[in-house]
Amino acid sequence: MRSSTRRELIAGPAGKIECTVDFPAAAPRGIALVAHPHPLHGGTLDNKVAQTVARAFVELGYTAWRPNFRGVGASEGTHDEGRGEVDDLAAVIEHCKAEKPVLAGFSFGAAVQTRLAQRVKPERMALVGLAVKHLEAMPVPADTILIHGEEDTTVPLTDVLAWARPQDLPVIVVSGADHFFHRRLHILRAIIRNNWK
Repeated sequence: MRSSTRRELIAGPAGKIECTVDFPAAAPRGIALVAHPHPLHGGTLDNKVAQTVARAFVELGYTAWRPNFRGVGASEGTHDEGRGEVDDLAAVIEHCKAEKPVLAGFSFGAAVQTRLAQRVKPERMALVGLAVKHLEAMPVPADTILIHGEEDTTVPLTDVLAWARPQDLPVIVVSGADHFFHRRLHILRAIIRNNWK
């Protein structure tokens, strides 16, 4: 059996939410919700980092849901600076009837997931290139996997370390990686897989 992908439209608070759903080859062990980068800077569910994160979770046996935030692609509504986007992600979880989903995200999407984690009890979190200042990121559980590029100029590593420090949260730094992990997506995928229990 091979993994498979389908597009789906589900009901959300601002109208329809377009999602890509990636299924594992065997019976899924749970749901992984993967959030994409900033919609006003070209972020969509087709973003390469978001796709890579989703693929890692499919390989780990999860069904990966990648929604487009409101106003992106076929998702209805307009950008809401991270507020309504939390509601959109919550609507996907409700649609999936996921009790303890994995919350994952990249950049703006990772910051939105920190806010969703205040409402939903996640199984675990995986945050990549967390935009700690573009949208104020909230504290996260101690077992969160936090991955950042050493050469990230969009979200400086020093900002992420300063955010993680009071939480005693380790940061996995990918040497030489920029914000989008160009030519290092395979490393990103391996980090998630190797650090999952």
